[in-house]
Amino acid sequence: MKKLEIDIPIQSKEKQRYVYEIFSKIAHRYDLLNTILSFNRDKYWRKFAVSRCDLKEGNIALDVACGTGMLCIELAKAVGSRGKVIGIDFCENMLEIGKRNISKTEYKDIIDLKHGNAMELPFDDNTFDCATIGFALRNVPDVERAISEMKRVVKPGGKVVSLEFSKPSLPVFKELYYLYFEKVLPFIGKIFVGTEKPYSYLPKSLKVFLHQRELCELFKKVGLKDAHYHELTGGIVCVHVGIAPAPTCKA
Repeated sequence: MKKLEIDIPIQSKEKQRYVYEIFSKIAHRYDLLNTILSFNRDKYWRKFAVSRCDLKEGNIALDVACGTGMLCIELAKAVGSRGKVIGIDFCENMLEIGKRNISKTEYKDIIDLKHGNAMELPFDDNTFDCATIGFALRNVPDVERAISEMKRVVKPGGKVVSLEFSKPSLPVFKELYYLYFEKVLPFIGKIFVGTEKPYSYLPKSLKVFLHQRELCELFKKVGLKDAHYHELTGGIVCVHVGIAPAPTCKA
């Protein structure tokens, strides 16, 4: 099988299988490690991303590649008891943890997790007031298609929002960041999950992923309006935002 030099499969089906296996193995430790490895900043990042969605009470939101449901919970806080949040993910183990997490909250009645694929969202056009994706665009087989699918299912004027690791540019900080990502993170991951493979994948996948400027251009390419991004925590993560356009009138 042809691979990138850093050993990440580039064929769509192979990458999908590769990512599925990784997240199936770490599902039971995913939330704990997110908190530890981000020094508890992951909570702030999710809150900020949801604040960019401009949701109102009673809205309906979609979280693509929802994983363990933590971003779904933040979305639920924004839409309130009259709203609805749908989370979709292709990894059953992650969904199982997500359902447990959500069952312990006051939002369990308004969040619904479903099995499905970001490449073919099982929803009609113009269904949601926003669509989010958190730390998952790096993992999909086709980034452009995933964003296009999110745009398709969002109502005109609604937001498409991505929260993703990015590439910091500050001198010194950048070097320290990559040192932590490439050396320390896999070591800590191995302690908690028994293998360093999943947390070696993270820095490797980031290296081959789009720069935040390039991802913003991709948002524009698929037709999202007012595409822009916010760098958080020194550029460790970025929140990209785009607005679903109104339908084109046909003559």
